[in-house]
Amino acid sequence: MRTLIKTLKIAEEKKVALGHFNIAGFEQLQAVVNVARRLDLPVIIGVSEGEREYLGVRRVRDLADSYNAEYGNPNAKWGFWLFVNADHTHDLQKAENAASAGFDAVLFDGGKLPFEEDIEETKKAVALVKGKNKHALVEGEMGYIGTSSEVWDKLPEGAAIEEKDLTKSEDAKKFVEATGVDMLAPAVGNVHGMFKNASNPRINIKRIGEIKKATGVPLVLHGGSGIEDEDFISAIEAGINIVHISTEIRRAWRESLDAALKGEPDEVAPYHLMPKVIEAMERVIEDRLRLFNKLGNES
Repeated sequence: MRTLIKTLKIAEEKKVALGHFNIAGFEQLQAVVNVARRLDLPVIIGVSEGEREYLGVRRVRDLADSYNAEYGNPNAKWGFWLFVNADHTHDLQKAENAASAGFDAVLFDGGKLPFEEDIEETKKAVALVKGKNKHALVEGEMGYIGTSSEVWDKLPEGAAIEEKDLTKSEDAKKFVEATGVDMLAPAVGNVHGMFKNASNPRINIKRIGEIKKATGVPLVLHGGSGIEDEDFISAIEAGINIVHISTEIRRAWRESLDAALKGEPDEVAPYHLMPKVIEAMERVIEDRLRLFNKLGNES
């Protein structure tokens, strides 16, 4: 049986990270599947509360299961497989619903809450999720890093990128021990979304290493879009096990769709337009998966 925790342990041994890609439609899912199959890698499909409402909670699970049945090997330790994560879940009932639907992981996001309240609410989420699905992993989030996959003119108000606002290793240790989470998403200088005319803020690699040493749990880097390649490499070496990418894919979707419509203004058949859109997203996804898995650039 393929489980996310077993796969994360192998990734840690390999010193690589699993790519986590948010989807909000079939084309995004197909792009992820195409690349994961081509590179023969396990990946995580992420769906936020809004994306789950749009697509349907059980439908997402069913789609992943259908691809795994067709292309995956349930007895393999590594290789193509789709895991499903209930990304950025703020509502306890929705966390429980995702667990009931058979999701592999649930992120309960209390990052905007005061520290002690974040602990208490996350603890409730762990109990609810584990009560419904013993195999599901629960991820907790510490520190506010923005909430939206947008292209920003300026930093989201309140985002924790100053040294004083980053997740502290001692707080991370307390949080993990008090809540019982399986994974942790700390604030280490990362921020959701991308900036229009500049790279995203630099990641605090030293802090990642300190948090990893203090907690010993898999660490998740949110807001991966726009981060420098060298920061990704260093972050994975320091202890990051999962990297989230969303805005880069959404931007590729939008720009390629605009180009396809402009190039064929009279075309009304989606299956004539969408292959170019899927290919554009594939290029982004493949670039990231190669980087996260130390595969090098395609020759």
